[in-house]
Amino acid sequence: MNAHFGRPSSHPALSQLTDPRLLRELAYVGGKWVAGQKREMIEVEDPATGKIVAWVVKLGAEDTGKAIDAAQSAFKTWAGRMPQERAAILRRWYELILDAKDDLALLMTLEQGKPLAESINEIEYAASFVEWFAEEAKRLSGEVPKAHLNNAEMIVHRVPLGVVGVITPWNFPAAMLTRKAAAAIAAGCTVVAHPSSFTPLSALALAVLGDRAGLPAGVFNVVTGDAATIVNKMTNDSRVRAVSFTGSTEIGRLIAGQCAKTMKRIVMELGGHAPFIVFSDANLDQVVDVAISAKFTTSGQDCLAVNRFYVQRSVYQQFCEALAIRIAALRVGPGLDEASEIGPLMHSRALEKVDGQVKDAVSLGARCIVGGHRHAAGPLYYTPTLLVDVPNTARIMQEETFGPVAAVTPFDDENDVIANANNTEYGLVAYVMTKDGARMLRMARSLEYGMVAINRAKITGAPIPFGGAKQSGLGREGSHHGVEAFTDLKYVCFDVA
Repeated sequence: MNAHFGRPSSHPALSQLTDPRLLRELAYVGGKWVAGQKREMIEVEDPATGKIVAWVVKLGAEDTGKAIDAAQSAFKTWAGRMPQERAAILRRWYELILDAKDDLALLMTLEQGKPLAESINEIEYAASFVEWFAEEAKRLSGEVPKAHLNNAEMIVHRVPLGVVGVITPWNFPAAMLTRKAAAAIAAGCTVVAHPSSFTPLSALALAVLGDRAGLPAGVFNVVTGDAATIVNKMTNDSRVRAVSFTGSTEIGRLIAGQCAKTMKRIVMELGGHAPFIVFSDANLDQVVDVAISAKFTTSGQDCLAVNRFYVQRSVYQQFCEALAIRIAALRVGPGLDEASEIGPLMHSRALEKVDGQVKDAVSLGARCIVGGHRHAAGPLYYTPTLLVDVPNTARIMQEETFGPVAAVTPFDDENDVIANANNTEYGLVAYVMTKDGARMLRMARSLEYGMVAINRAKITGAPIPFGGAKQSGLGREGSHHGVEAFTDLKYVCFDVA
């Protein structure tokens, strides 16, 4: 690994960068670009081609401790800045992200594989959180309760927690970072961020722009390297007062357990297992459009992606036929090809999981109408797939898929489909397609999910509280709740006699 230290990548697409300084291979700690104690590196590979995009520094526990030192040192001064000063810096960061969106999208597609148009959409989405929380910095306020004691006046302040550890996934490497970090920074906290080792380039490029925007040294730090080492250091350091994590429920449980030792605030967006429920009165053309978007964006590698399609029996055959046509027409290829709609999966484990779920479903009686196999475009591509008549005992009906496979089964009774949809430990998002207004309200009330989408796929954005029920997470991101998550309430009682 050390052999590549400091060597520039030869990936041909990097020549398209208009600002090559956005490609960074060192970590960002205390306002400086650092190589770490051991000067070891991690390969960042383009999943579409297998080519090396960059070699990024691999920090250890001692280096992570230095990042926490820097964040702790910067905290008091940053927390003491006027809210409008913090807002102005965040606003400038937002503007720089939009100005650089083409370069940022290129880096994202190279490290993550998603189609370039989706990467551009994500950069705009990521920027929207920085803009939103720039404004929230000025809106964050406390309370003046009516005194219940004689000769007393009472004030409740919102105060920033301190250093926040941010741990982000590989599927949305920019948006998941800004949704967390911008909220914490707006509240007056400082951040130590750890991006996935599969996709660190987006976070490092955002650090470049944050520095240009005027974020003081130590306010925003990016530590790259082995997740277990870095996260363990974060969770065991008492100076880190909150941890915000997006990833699997399994890893979320482990992190929550580690945070318990120092009683950290935790905000977690974990796994999903979204049902998509189609009633017979729904507009079929609209249903299929929404289904394609809700299932196949990011090649299905999305916690909001549909996992289980439940379709009322009277329109089941018609829906399956229409969906099959649309799935078969999806274009598979590298993200830099403008024609591509489905890119590669992130790594071989993801592909093996998807392929295993398809084979399991077929072995239990499901019928594969479209796809069902690896794609010739490359070793990490999977053909967009439609499985019908999938039994509830199949793994794909029990586990999160994270791939371009739609699993469909019929239902007859509304109460039965609600029971099946709720029969999971997950509760992030559910989709419902119906024209019946009363049914919309019943479904919204009955589905045990943090978010319910009715007759549409896109529901997220900076103003809404994003998060799940049950084991799909703790707390909310976005909206005013997102910034409040990184504050404590401090009550002050004055004697005025």
